[in-house]
Amino acid sequence: QSVCARRGCCWSPQSEPGVPWCLFSSNHGYEVAGGLRATQEGFQATLTRLSSPSLFGNDINTVVLTAEYQTQNRFHFKV
Repeated sequence: QSVCARRGCCWSPQSEPGVPWCLFSSNHGYEVAGGLRATQEGFQATLTRLSSPSLFGNDINTVVLTAEYQTQNRFHFKV
């Protein structure tokens, strides 16, 4: 059974080694606004902050994610 703390971290003890006990519900973080836009090298997306308790404060409400497929083994992204 999960128990969620004040800042939204849900503690759910796991018996499997290596699985984190603390996780965040799906209303934390950012979501893609307006879909992905293809670029010559990869894609770009505008992300908007979900209305959830802030972990650190001074959150940025809108950010741009730029992603590039640079080689077969290298994916570069910038926020």
